[in-house]
Amino acid sequence: MSEIRDEFEQEMDKKKEILISCQNTKGLKSCYNCDEIFSCETRKNYVDAVYNSMSKGKTEGGFDF
Repeated sequence: MSEIRDEFEQEMDKKKEILISCQNTKGLKSCYNCDEIFSCETRKNYVDAVYNSMSKGKTEGGFDF
Protein backbone atom coordinates (compact mmCIF):
# COMPACT_ATOMS: atom_id res chain seq x y z
CA MET A 1 0.00 0.00 0.00
CA SER A 2 1.47 3.34 -0.99
CA GLU A 3 1.57 6.19 1.47
CA ILE A 4 -0.50 9.25 0.58
CA ARG A 5 1.47 12.39 1.30
CA ASP A 6 -0.37 15.63 1.99
CA GLU A 7 0.52 18.97 0.42
CA PHE A 8 2.83 19.90 3.30
CA GLU A 9 4.78 16.66 3.06
CA GLN A 10 5.05 17.04 -0.71
CA GLU A 11 6.41 20.57 -0.33
CA MET A 12 8.89 19.34 2.27
CA ASP A 13 10.06 16.63 -0.16
CA LYS A 14 10.63 19.25 -2.88
CA LYS A 15 12.61 21.50 -0.54
CA LYS A 16 14.66 18.52 0.65
CA GLU A 17 15.59 17.66 -2.94
CA ILE A 18 16.73 21.25 -3.51
CA LEU A 19 18.75 21.20 -0.27
CA ILE A 20 20.45 17.90 -1.12
CA SER A 21 21.23 19.15 -4.61
CA CYS A 22 22.88 22.24 -3.11
CA GLN A 23 24.93 20.10 -0.72
CA ASN A 24 26.00 17.82 -3.58
CA THR A 25 27.00 20.80 -5.73
CA LYS A 26 29.21 22.07 -2.90
CA GLY A 27 30.58 18.60 -2.12
CA LEU A 28 29.04 18.61 1.36
CA LYS A 29 27.12 15.97 3.27
CA SER A 30 25.64 18.49 5.70
CA CYS A 31 24.79 22.17 5.88
CA TYR A 32 26.81 22.41 9.09
CA ASN A 33 30.04 22.47 7.07
CA CYS A 34 28.83 25.27 4.79
CA ASP A 35 30.01 28.86 5.31
CA GLU A 36 26.52 30.11 4.39
CA ILE A 37 24.60 28.05 6.98
CA PHE A 38 23.16 31.06 8.83
CA SER A 39 22.26 33.12 5.76
CA CYS A 40 21.17 30.34 3.39
CA GLU A 41 17.66 30.72 1.93
CA THR A 42 17.67 27.11 0.69
CA ARG A 43 18.21 25.78 4.21
CA LYS A 44 15.67 28.25 5.67
CA ASN A 45 13.07 27.18 3.11
CA TYR A 46 13.65 23.51 4.00
CA VAL A 47 13.41 24.17 7.75
CA ASP A 48 10.18 26.13 7.19
CA ALA A 49 8.78 23.28 5.07
CA VAL A 50 9.62 20.75 7.80
CA TYR A 51 7.87 22.92 10.40
CA ASN A 52 4.82 23.32 8.15
CA SER A 53 4.74 19.57 7.56
CA MET A 54 4.80 18.91 11.28
CA SER A 55 2.22 21.56 12.14
CA LYS A 56 0.13 20.97 8.99
CA GLY A 57 0.18 24.71 8.36
CA LYS A 58 -1.32 25.68 11.72
CA THR A 59 0.36 28.77 13.14
CA GLU A 60 -0.93 28.47 16.69
CA GLY A 61 1.53 25.69 17.54
CA GLY A 62 1.38 21.99 18.06
CA PHE A 63 2.45 19.20 15.77
CA ASP A 64 0.63 16.27 14.19
CA PHE A 65 2.93 13.27 14.53
